[in-house]
Amino acid sequence: MKYNVVVFGVKDTSENIVSFIQENICPVDLVITISPEVTKKNQVSGYKGLSILTEKYGIPVHEADSYFLTDDKTQTFLKENEFEIGICMGWQRLIPKSVLDCFKYGIFGFHGNAGYLPFGRGRSPLNWSIILGDTRFNLNMFKYDENADSPNIFATEMFSITPHDDIRTAQYKNMICSKNLIKKLLKAYKDDTISIRRESKDYDSWYSKRTAEDGKVDFKARTRDIYNLIRGVAAPFPGAFAFIKRGESEGDFNNKITIWRAHPFDEMIDFSGYEPGEVVDIFDEKLIVRTIDGSLLIDEYDTDTEIIIGDVLY
Repeated sequence: MKYNVVVFGVKDTSENIVSFIQENICPVDLVITISPEVTKKNQVSGYKGLSILTEKYGIPVHEADSYFLTDDKTQTFLKENEFEIGICMGWQRLIPKSVLDCFKYGIFGFHGNAGYLPFGRGRSPLNWSIILGDTRFNLNMFKYDENADSPNIFATEMFSITPHDDIRTAQYKNMICSKNLIKKLLKAYKDDTISIRRESKDYDSWYSKRTAEDGKVDFKARTRDIYNLIRGVAAPFPGAFAFIKRGESEGDFNNKITIWRAHPFDEMIDFSGYEPGEVVDIFDEKLIVRTIDGSLLIDEYDTDTEIIIGDVLY
């Protein structure tokens, strides 16, 4: 069987893109995702099963038994069918050459950073951009090869990262720009005019992999760095976290606080009588916490421990 337009994805953003293409551009002939069992072995923030797309649009969904698409079921399926063009959205693994070679026009995906590829290759680029305090994101639609985030650029769009954005609102902007780029790609595919720019004058750099443990807050850091970390790992990611100390006794794992939303509070009030991380006051169940250069208002958090004034987050 021949599949013209194929979408690879494992997230709610993948479902959004499939719906966008199906309803606004052209039919999606196939969705390739991973089975729920595979997610037990791979950390996938924002995972969503995509079999619902068959019920909604009649689109066949192939559930691979390997996130790397190396399982026998998927390899056999690829060999027995023909494919024109692929689009990846929310797929956080390399696509092996054996799969890339099955697509006549190639497989295209997205990667961005504050600069231009190959600068900023690697994992979690949007999270890293917020955490590092970047104020713009240059989103590339590029043609995959066997290497990670190669500068095989089809087209780019840029958006701003404001001080009010967290990872979720940045994802909204990313999705809007992604849709614009998909429109351009599928028009070029229809007209047989896809052109790839491979020349780049930028230098190679990498973002490292992030894990849930990297969300640990250091309240000895500057307020802006704490704020950037919290908004950079907010939902649908695991969230920033700290532990709670009362008096001289340090807590254990059960005294964990997960911080979902916070913002800089004040840098002029004299909080020198409190240590960094100490809860100096509580209003409407929101925590005012001293930082090294001011204070932070923690708006939304989860904890199994009742927090009181004088507790220290560390």
